[in-house]
Amino acid sequence: MEKIVRQALLYDFYGELLTEHQKSVYSDIVLNDLSYSEVARDEGISRQGVYDLVKRCDKILEDYESKLLLVEKFLDTKERVSEIHELATDLKGMTNNPELQEKINAIEEISKAIYESY
Repeated sequence: MEKIVRQALLYDFYGELLTEHQKSVYSDIVLNDLSYSEVARDEGISRQGVYDLVKRCDKILEDYESKLLLVEKFLDTKERVSEIHELATDLKGMTNNPELQEKINAIEEISKAIYESY
């Protein structure tokens, strides 16, 4: 997974566990795509301080993930729901039974709704 996507996911799941200062700096770098220099100027700290803080936050967030595995479970669930949707779509073309078609359509709609809610 691309580093920036992983950082954003980790922040989405565990960001509230960071301090306000950590959240501010980390979100500016990761989510708002500001440079270290821009954030350093805005926060009144050195560029190296921003860099160190982002590295520290990366470690904190990765530590939470290693213990709780919420991102891993989220990605696994999303993949499985996608597979359910694909299987239902495949099944739809294999039957002419209207009752079965209705149930397959319901499965497709439910899986689509779950997938899109993530």
